Formats: sequence, structure tokens, C-alpha cells
Amino acid sequence: MNKLPLIIKREYLAKVRNKSFVIMTFLSPILMVGMILLIAYLTQLNDNEKRVIAVLNESGYFSNEFSASEATSYVNFRDVTLTQAKDSTVSQGYYGLIYLPDEPNLEQVAQRAFFYSKNAPSATILDKLENIITGRLRQERLRELGLSPKEYAAMDRRYDINIETFDGLQNIKGINEIKAVIGGAFGYLIMMFIIIYGGFVMRSVIEEKTSRIIEVIISSVKPFHLMMGKIIGTSLAGITQFGIWIISGAILLFIGLAIFDIDPASLTKGGMTQGMANGTNVDVDAVTQNIQLYAQEIFEIPIFAMLVFFIVYFVLGYLIYSSIYAAIGAAVDNETDTQQFIFPVILPLMLAIYVGFFSVFSNPNGPIAVAFSLFPLTSPIVMLMRLPWGIGEGGVPVWQLVSSILILIATFIGIVWVAAKIYRVGILMYGKKPSYKELYKWLKYSS
Repeated sequence: MNKLPLIIKREYLAKVRNKSFVIMTFLSPILMVGMILLIAYLTQLNDNEKRVIAVLNESGYFSNEFSASEATSYVNFRDVTLTQAKDSTVSQGYYGLIYLPDEPNLEQVAQRAFFYSKNAPSATILDKLENIITGRLRQERLRELGLSPKEYAAMDRRYDINIETFDGLQNIKGINEIKAVIGGAFGYLIMMFIIIYGGFVMRSVIEEKTSRIIEVIISSVKPFHLMMGKIIGTSLAGITQFGIWIISGAILLFIGLAIFDIDPASLTKGGMTQGMANGTNVDVDAVTQNIQLYAQEIFEIPIFAMLVFFIVYFVLGYLIYSSIYAAIGAAVDNETDTQQFIFPVILPLMLAIYVGFFSVFSNPNGPIAVAFSLFPLTSPIVMLMRLPWGIGEGGVPVWQLVSSILILIATFIGIVWVAAKIYRVGILMYGKKPSYKELYKWLKYSS
């Protein structure tokens, strides 16, 4: 009689009834949401802090250039020496002092300008001040060439090149990065699930092996069924825990944002505000149009297809890696001995995240991205990172998607066969530290 369903049920119930499992299932969303709310609150608090900069302008070249913004305000000192201005800045607790000396021309004013502060100033503040001085210097040079302020304003206006496909569809800058982040998030979830719950499978095998319970179980259950039961039962427990995390985390986050009156939009508002404060001419209509285009591009991402293939790649990827984890657990007597085997297992996952992310980021259909999305130990992550560009023309070719899944299935069969042979011998081996050479000998044992 096939005892696999009983083993799956036993492993699942053993995991979900574990006290630490129950505690972390309900405590983790609280900790994660608390951390997100804390970061959002601190970010909002940081954005609300206004930096005051003192200005000692002894030159005659600057008048209204230092204008206040949401993040910065300016206080002008007049009829005081530089030493007095420094003392006043420190005593008043201002962020810093910008000093513009009295020089014969603006070139020399710019060269001898200084910013004084208690500590090293923010690069953002320096960029803003340098943009003001550089803009005024450019304006003065053009005025000397006979250019009027109106002509200068027209000349200084920024233009962005229009982007369009050969089919006439309008594109926008930065959408590839957004797609890569969305795909990377799916891939990162798979990686974390494999590492966390693959480790559970390995520790479960080690515990049963060291307690000698396995000797009783193995008398009535085939090693292969025992291994697969542990893998499937643990994965179902993991899916249960992840589902609770997502649902409870979303509810807690929504409640937390409402209670603490935190505006999620404020986290991205700073970039736009800062860009306007730095003197960049922003066309409001163009910004609105870009937002609409971004929203349209995001809605066109094949989310449903990504969810379907997320399940496919998640299942196949987890089965492959958890089989390896089970074989490692069977080969050793304690968790300390697993270190020599764990890194080679985690390495492909790390490569998939980092190499895959950077290759997909620049060219989702490039040779590196394609190779990593076909290689079975990295394809569950890299292929998901490519899917936001769609399937078919302009996205992932259908043949690559099908080939990737078929290669994964063939690899799964091969790795399960290898893992089962190691597992069958290893679960009854005690008191001997395994090596790669020893594992190779186990593979040659006949059934």
C-alpha cells in the first residue's frame, strides 16, 4: 500500500503544530509590518525636517536665486563679517552657511565660494547650491553675449527624447527597471522559500536520523516515499505559513497606515520635490502624462501569466532543491557537518538573483539572461525576472519558456534519482563524516 499520503500528512501536521512554527507564523507579519511602518514614519519625519541655510552674499551677482523649497529655507545675513556670520549660524543651529565673497567678476565669486557646516554636508544640499551658482554663472555668460533673460529661459529648458516602438506604441524611460524589480520580487520569493523550507527538510531528516526513529520508520516505508513525503509535507506547511503572512501582513499594513496617518505616496514624493528644488524645469503636464504612461505599462504586465508560471517554477524549483537538502540531511549526523555541502547549493540561487538581475536589467533577451533562464538551477528565478516583458513577440519566446520547463522537469527527475540513492544509504549511516568522494560511492550502490 502506498503510504506517501500518510507521510505527507504526518510531516505537515508535525510542522504546523510545532510551537516555534505557530509563534513565527503570527509574529513575523507583526514584526515585518512594524518595520515597514517604522521606516515609513521615519522617512516621513525626515522629509518634514526643514534645513535652514544662512547666506552671506557680499557679491552683487545673486539676489533671488536662493529661494525656499519644501526641504530647504534660507536666511540672509547683511552687514556682518564672515566670522560673525559663522558664529550666528552655529548659535542659531542652522544647517550651514554659504559664503559668496566680493570679487570683481562672477567667475571669481564662484571659484572662491565656500559652504561652512558643522559636519560633512549632504551631497543633495551641495548639488542644489552648486546648481544655483552654476545656473547664475551660465546666465551671466550668456548675458555678456547679448542674450536676454527670456531667451536664456527658452534655451535652458530641458527636453527628453521621445521613445516609441516600431509599431507606433509610445515607451517611457525607466519602465525596464520597474519590470526588472517586479520580476526580481517574484524570483526573490522563490529563493527565500527554497532556502527557508529546504532547510526545514534537511533539519527534519537530521533529527529523525540522530534520534534513530528512522530505523523504525524505514522498516515499513520505502526511502523514496519517505523523502518525497517530507518534501511535499514541508512545502505545504510552508505555503500555509506564507499564505497567512501575506493575508495578515496586508491587513496589518492597511490598519497601521490608517492608525499612524502615514501617506504611502510620501515615500516617493521626495524625489519629485527634490528634482524641482534643484532648479530643474518640470513640465507638470508632461509629468502627469508620464504617470499615466507608467500606469498603463504596469497594467500591461502579464500578471496572471506571471502568477501561473510562478507556481510552476516555484513547485519545480522547490522540488529540485529540497531533494538536494534531503540528501544532505541524510548524509550527515549533525547540522554542523552540512556547511561543506550548503554553499554549493545556495551559490546558484545567489547567481540567479545577482547575475540574473543585472543581465535582465540591461537586456532581458540578451545571451546571459537567456542562458541563466534555461539553466535549471537558476531558471526558476531568472525566467520569472524576464516574464514582465511578456510572452511571445518582444518578450520571452515561447520555445524558451517551454524548453526551460522541460529542462526543469528532466533535471528534477535526475536529481530526485540521485538524491534518493544518497538518501537510501545515508539515513542509516552513523558516526562517519561524509565527503564528496563518499557520496559518489553511495551513488554506485545497487538498489
